[in-house]
Parts: sequence; C-alpha cells; structure tokens
Amino acid sequence: MEGIAELFQAFVAPAIFISAAALLTLSLNVRLMGMVTRLRDYQKQHYLAKSEGRQAAAEALADQVASIERRAEKIRRAFLFTLVCLVGTILACLLLGLGTYWPEAAVLAASVQVAAMLSLLVGTLYYLSEMVAALSSVREEAKMYRFLHLGAQESPEEKREDWTRERTA
Repeated sequence: MEGIAELFQAFVAPAIFISAAALLTLSLNVRLMGMVTRLRDYQKQHYLAKSEGRQAAAEALADQVASIERRAEKIRRAFLFTLVCLVGTILACLLLGLGTYWPEAAVLAASVQVAAMLSLLVGTLYYLSEMVAALSSVREEAKMYRFLHLGAQESPEEKREDWTRERTA
C-alpha cells in the first residue's frame, strides 16, 4: 500500500504539467484559428484586387498573406511541441505507474518527463517568437491600410476636374 501512496505523490507534478500544457494548447488553438480566419479574408481580398486590376492593393495584400502565413507556421510549431509535451507527460505518468512493479520504468519516466519539458520549452519559445512578431505585423497592417486608403482616394487634380465639370454642367 505504501507504493501506491508514493505513486500518487509522483503523479502530482506530471498532472500539473498536463493541465498547463492543455491550457497552452487551448490558447494556441484559439490564436491559430484567428490567424486562419484572417488569412482566408486576406486571400479573398487579394483575389478580388487582382481580378479587378488593382495591382498595388494586390501586392500589399500578398505581403500581408505571407506575413500571416509565417506567423501561423510559428503557432503551428508551438502547437506541435506543446502536444508532444502533453503526450510525453501522459506517458511519464504511465511509466511511473509501471515503475512500482518495474524500477527501470521509473527511471525511463523521469527521462521522458525531461524530454517533455524540453518540448514545452521549445513550444513556448515559438509562441514567444510569434508574439513578438505580432506587434510588428499590426504595424505593417496599419501602413497597408493607409496605403490602400490613399490609393483609393482621388488625386487633387482629379477632384478639381470633377468639380469643374459639375460647375460647368
């Protein structure tokens, strides 16, 4: 019976990491879905701009699509490494249970848990990298919108010609 109490004590740390990895996975999933939605919208706008012959707008939108794809790839990698951590942590728990009957499994469990934590570290670094890129991406979008807005406006000469035409008609 004493071995079972030790087993449950040993499960506490991996169980906390399972919860943490699951919450991080949820956060990454929400972020990735938002990026996919935005990417679809930009791709549609890019297609419409190209089909309407608005080359400058199409190029600006293509740059945004490429930027979001790069960021989404970082999130995908963070997601993957976090899921690997989750699987490794669950495997470590199972090995700890087996370790009560086979001592070598407990040593293997520790090794698997260390590998899982390294995977979580790599996933978190990818997430951090994307978060840093997110702010610069927002700034790029603001520049793009200003550029597209200016391109959509008429030049002062065109406004004068329209005004003159209206006055003489």
